[in-house]
Amino acid sequence: MPTLANSLSRRRFLGVAAGSLAAGSLVTRCVTTGPTTASAAQAVAPTPATSETLAQILHASLSPTQKKAVCVPWNFVHPKFGLLRTRVGNNWNATEPDVAGTFFSKDQQRLVRDIFEHLIQPEWHARFDKQLEDDTGGFGHEQSIALIGEPGSGTFQFLLTGRHMTLRCDGDSAEHVAFGGPIFYGHDAGGFNEEANHKGNVFWPQAVAANGVCAMLDGRQRGLAMVEKLPRENAIAFHGKKEGAIGGIPVSELSGDQRAELEKVLAVLLDPFRTTDRNEAAQCLAKQGGLEACRLAFYREGDLGDDGVWDCWRLEGPSFVWHYRGAPHVHVWVNIADTADVPTNA
Repeated sequence: MPTLANSLSRRRFLGVAAGSLAAGSLVTRCVTTGPTTASAAQAVAPTPATSETLAQILHASLSPTQKKAVCVPWNFVHPKFGLLRTRVGNNWNATEPDVAGTFFSKDQQRLVRDIFEHLIQPEWHARFDKQLEDDTGGFGHEQSIALIGEPGSGTFQFLLTGRHMTLRCDGDSAEHVAFGGPIFYGHDAGGFNEEANHKGNVFWPQAVAANGVCAMLDGRQRGLAMVEKLPRENAIAFHGKKEGAIGGIPVSELSGDQRAELEKVLAVLLDPFRTTDRNEAAQCLAKQGGLEACRLAFYREGDLGDDGVWDCWRLEGPSFVWHYRGAPHVHVWVNIADTADVPTNA
């Protein structure tokens, strides 16, 4: 529980950092447009915090040693992971320093947490904390960050990695993509091999919602939707409109009430994430033809308990992939863009 002293210290830290950024903006205006009057300076309204603005503050707070460890150029190619700003994985660390360790100050650790909280809807914070407690021992433990590019340059990304988490924000630096690039979330609620009901798994309700659509399918539709073998879970590169590349039932084969139910599933999938990312994902989907351009697949392989409640399924379009693997526990891979001409590094 944060103390009053810690809270005041953090406010001072954020105030100084934010003030520095604002001052830089004022100085720029003075140089380019002439002197700024005191009244004009007072009229500058504070900008609401976003993950991107908080990431800029974090970047400004780093020492040279810290920058050397976690800051890389926009097109940095990691010797193990490849192009870092497009990399996604289920269990990896983009850099070595542990967020919860001693490398970062308490104020910087809190900034990382604030960036995360602005990426995730408030009502989901406790559920992600449950996932992190089960998977890593809590937020920041066995997690790392990377700051890619330079704030204010038009090419800047914050990347948070660890077990069952790849999240990023970019302020639209990466063109054509939602979420700043591919993301990953997952949860092992205990014992690695979960039972069929996935007790305690915070993301299992997403699969329950998808199975609701499956239950509405008639025999012919179900025959189209069912696929025997699972693809590689990280096979999330875009196929475009290539005929036959995507398995499952075309959404165009669904009835009106079935499509309406699938719309609800999409809303459930997007529910954990901030409004700007939801909107960008919806815009990308609309540009490629909407859900009508997608297919929905349920996989017989990986059916825990052989109960016909499909633990593994996938919603995929020309440049839209939401792959849900529920066996032996939940892994979810997400890759969304408004064009298929976007490389994927998974």
